Amino acid sequence: MKRIVFISQNVSPGIVIFRKDFIEYLIRQEYEVYVFAIDFSLETRAIVKSMGAIPIDYTLSKVGTNPFIDLRDTWRLSRQLKKIAPDVVFSFFVKPSIYGTISARLAGVSRCISMLEGLGYIHTPARNGFSLKKRVLQRIHGFLVSVAYAFADVVLFLNSDDPVDLTKKAFLNQSKLQVLGPIGLNLERYPYRAVDLKKPIRFIFIARLLAEKGVFEYLEAARLVKEQHPSSEFLMLGGLDPDNPGALSKQQLDEVIQEGVVIYPGHVSNVPEWIADSHVFVLPSYYREGFPRSTQEAMAIGRAVITTDVPGCKETVEDGVNGFIVPPFNAQVLAEKMLYLIEHPKEIQRMGDEGHRMAVEQFDVQKINRVLAKIVLGEEV
Repeated sequence: MKRIVFISQNVSPGIVIFRKDFIEYLIRQEYEVYVFAIDFSLETRAIVKSMGAIPIDYTLSKVGTNPFIDLRDTWRLSRQLKKIAPDVVFSFFVKPSIYGTISARLAGVSRCISMLEGLGYIHTPARNGFSLKKRVLQRIHGFLVSVAYAFADVVLFLNSDDPVDLTKKAFLNQSKLQVLGPIGLNLERYPYRAVDLKKPIRFIFIARLLAEKGVFEYLEAARLVKEQHPSSEFLMLGGLDPDNPGALSKQQLDEVIQEGVVIYPGHVSNVPEWIADSHVFVLPSYYREGFPRSTQEAMAIGRAVITTDVPGCKETVEDGVNGFIVPPFNAQVLAEKMLYLIEHPKEIQRMGDEGHRMAVEQFDVQKINRVLAKIVLGEEV
């Protein structure tokens, strides 16, 4: 039986959401699957075991920049991999894709796949461009991926902008780079639901409540829209991040709830139901997304989408077909598109239906798993 190791940073969403269907697909093909993550709990360990995979703890500093700690963790990971002796190592997210790939080669693994699911925070510009700190970190990241990805057989990206932009900062073998596109959804978990246009038009935002995810533009646009259409509703699903200086604070959240700008139910476990009970999905992000899963979920359910003209986000929308693409940092234009949909409700239905059609054609995880398996394993499965 062939062995494949997945090296993730976190269990959720990295494994139990993003990789679950692919892991179960490989297990049905009689592969022995090991899952490495740094934050297993009793609950997530049990979930991974229920998939049929084997959970393994390892150490990695998620945001640390101490090279000696990273070298120590890389060596330790290589020793763990050597004991398992996998046929393939598949590493994803920024740091695991670097140190997991190096560790795999040190352990003598014959096939190494790296996936970068978006360029992330350090490649995300602020309204006034990149800070000096981010420019320095980009150079460091470029050096590290130049070294690590030299050991990879394939380097996967989810959109076509990321390899182009990363190549400006790194020396990459272009023949190794591939664009997968969306990682896909189990469409049965996100069934189509027709919108109820008799209800007040509700917009829904699903993301961490961070500046780079567009939460402040969403709130500003909500205020502008409610001035003209007070019955319109604005829902937010996502967690606070008190350690992030760009996050919406608890005080700010309480104020906008008290003001009646947004509905915030806190933590929810039935996200598809909340999407289905809304009319339009909004992600005004300027973060360097790979291919946003939340947008795919909304499209599968049949919701019109408003998102930004940035890598990753713009891949999900055909402007005027299944939604609108707006400039980042621009709450005024975002509000104008929201107002248009409120005043032309039949467009909400039409765009939602187009989004569902696109999701069925492009996001079916059963189709994507076969493509991904061929890339990762280097053979038809």
